Amino acid sequence: MFRRRVLILSTSAGTGHLRAAEALGKVFRHQPETDEVLTVDALKFTNKIFRDFYSSLYIQLVEKAPAFLGWWYKMTDEPWKTDRMRLMLDRLNTGPLVEFIESYAPDITVCTHFLPAELISHLISQAGLRTRLSIVVTDFHFHAMWLCRLFHRYFVATEETRVHLSRLGLPEERITVSGIPIDPVFSQPLGRSEARRALGLAPDLPLLLVSAGALGVGPAEVVVESLRGLSTPAQIVVICGKNPPLHERLAQTRADRGSSPPLRVLGFTHEMHRWMAAADLLIGKPGGLTASESMARGLPMVVVAPIPGQEELNSDYLLEQGAAIKCHEFTTLAYKVDSLLCDPSRLQAMRTAARNAARPNAAQIIVRRLLEDEAKEPEPVWISRKQKQQIAQVAKGVKL
Repeated sequence: MFRRRVLILSTSAGTGHLRAAEALGKVFRHQPETDEVLTVDALKFTNKIFRDFYSSLYIQLVEKAPAFLGWWYKMTDEPWKTDRMRLMLDRLNTGPLVEFIESYAPDITVCTHFLPAELISHLISQAGLRTRLSIVVTDFHFHAMWLCRLFHRYFVATEETRVHLSRLGLPEERITVSGIPIDPVFSQPLGRSEARRALGLAPDLPLLLVSAGALGVGPAEVVVESLRGLSTPAQIVVICGKNPPLHERLAQTRADRGSSPPLRVLGFTHEMHRWMAAADLLIGKPGGLTASESMARGLPMVVVAPIPGQEELNSDYLLEQGAAIKCHEFTTLAYKVDSLLCDPSRLQAMRTAARNAARPNAAQIIVRRLLEDEAKEPEPVWISRKQKQQIAQVAKGVKL
């Protein structure tokens, strides 16, 4: 049996893209059809200035200028508007990455970020790289930067996105609705009582799980302060991510405020699947991976401070599915949480809605489809200059 070499490329612009890549890598490594599987952060092969532009600058903008991110997201959400400029910058700054890709010679290449996807597309069309390129979109909305002129398959989160791409002119048979790939551990059943025992939590108190995100840039401190106004007895766990100063400040808050309501403060954890299984509500920002993990656990979200752009659109999707509520003002957070905790039927309906919208096996679906495609050896989809113009015209005509 021919065994494939698999390359999964992502970037460390936030953590969601990397987590999706890691989930795919875990599944690929268990397949008998694969020989070698590499999961690579493309930015590690670039210079520091370019790397900081994509990663450090993004985090700073999330913290200090989220409105600018929202403006940029909307301004660039037009097919091919920035592709020439981005490709030029990418080619100038990714020479070592190109050399690595060509030397590794993958049979299957999967990209969970548009930067390496665009680069691979160019290498196939201009440099004769022989690989099959698939693109995994890691949000519920499809931004125009994900469009590539050459690809073999797109994997998207929702049926709505499939319809959108199909109406733009992409071949429907090359678009798979898979969901966003999350760690396979989220597909393993784990009861709330069992999870609470394992984590040392009070079995009968509602658990509010406050997430600052993997990088610890969410408004966790404001959330904790707002929850002091709760009327319903509850326990609170805060996941601070990779932000030691935030962890220290919240630990001091815990010491100063005593035990009402009970508060536990944690740093980065690999046990998020257990904490989500134990929780009644997740309070935080709706990144694509976080939202997908939450739904896989049947855990309703209270959305706070979404980043303008992709997180606001993720929030819209969760609200449409009935799997979340949104808090626009921190002054009303305790009131909204109290309202949910005092209405068990509504909370149960939200749990059911979250489970119904969940796609916990997205990574497995993607890997299986890619290996099936490899066996069939389909030709890539090429988007001509004329088709690019048509796609751009259609996109302008349907934009609200």
